Amino acid sequence: MQDKTIKAGVLFALAAYGMWGFAPMYFKLLMELPAPEILVHRIVWSVAVLVLLVWTMGQKNKVIDALKNSRVLLILLASGLLLAANWLLFIWAINNDHLLDASLGYYINPLLNVFLGRIFLAEKLRRMQKLAVGLAVFGVLVLIFSYGQVPWIALILAVSFGIYGLLRKQVAVDSLPGLLIETVMMLPFALVYWVFFTSELSNLFNNEMTLNLLLIGAGIVTTAPLLCFTAAARRIRYSTLGFFQYIGPSIMFLLAVFLYGEPLHEARLMTFGFVWCALLLFSADSYRAYSQQKMALANTN
Repeated sequence: MQDKTIKAGVLFALAAYGMWGFAPMYFKLLMELPAPEILVHRIVWSVAVLVLLVWTMGQKNKVIDALKNSRVLLILLASGLLLAANWLLFIWAINNDHLLDASLGYYINPLLNVFLGRIFLAEKLRRMQKLAVGLAVFGVLVLIFSYGQVPWIALILAVSFGIYGLLRKQVAVDSLPGLLIETVMMLPFALVYWVFFTSELSNLFNNEMTLNLLLIGAGIVTTAPLLCFTAAARRIRYSTLGFFQYIGPSIMFLLAVFLYGEPLHEARLMTFGFVWCALLLFSADSYRAYSQQKMALANTN
C-alpha cells in the first residue's frame, strides 16, 4: 500500500511540474492580449476554480479560520501581491520571447530559497550549499560582465517567488485555502482593470468561443498544477519532491531553444552552465543529507 502511495505521489509530482513547464505553450496562444489582461483573466477564473475546489474538498473551514486572523490576512495580502507580480512578469516574458530568462529564474529560485533561509530564518548552510549558491552568483556575474546584460527578468522572477515562499512559511495555512484568499484579495483590482482598462478582446460577448475558452481555461492552467503538487506533497517526502522542481524550467528551456528559437548566446549558455552545476551540487548534497537522516532514524528505531 505504501509503495502505491509513493508511486502515486511521484506521478502527481511529474504532472505538476510538467504542467508548469508546458504552461508557456498555453499563454503563447493568448499573445494577442497584453500581459495585464491575461493576468486579469488568470485571477478571475482562478477564483472560480479555487472556490469550487475548496468547497468540494471540504476545506472551507480552513479558509474561515484564516479570515479571522488579521496577521494571516496581512501576510497573505503581501504574498498575493508578490504572486500577482510574478505571474504578470512570467506572462510578459513568455509573450515577448524571454522564455529563456523565465527558465533561468526558476532554476535560480531553489538556490535563492537556501540563501533566504540563511538570512531570514537563521538556517545554517552546509559547505556544498554555500558552493552551489556561489556558483549560481558567479554564473549571473558572467552574464553581466561578458554580455553586458543584467538578467533582470530571471532575477525578479526568482526573488519574487522566493520571498513569496518565505512569506507563506510564516502562516499556518494550507496551500489551497491560502491561494484562494490571496487570489480573492487580488480580485477587486482585476475586476476594476477589466471594466475600465482592458481592450475589446477581454469582452467575452464579442469574442469567438475559442478565445473565450482559452481565457477561462487560464484558471484551470493556474490551479491544476497546484492541485497535483498538493496531492504529491501528501504522498511523498517534501525533500523528495524537491528533486522534481527542475522539470519545469528544463521544459521551458527546451521549448525556448528548440520550439520558439530564442537565441542562446555564449554568455547566456555559460550562465546556465554554472547554474546547472550549482543545482547538481545542491541536489547531491540534499540527497546525501536525506540519506543520512533516514539512516539515523532507522538506527534509532
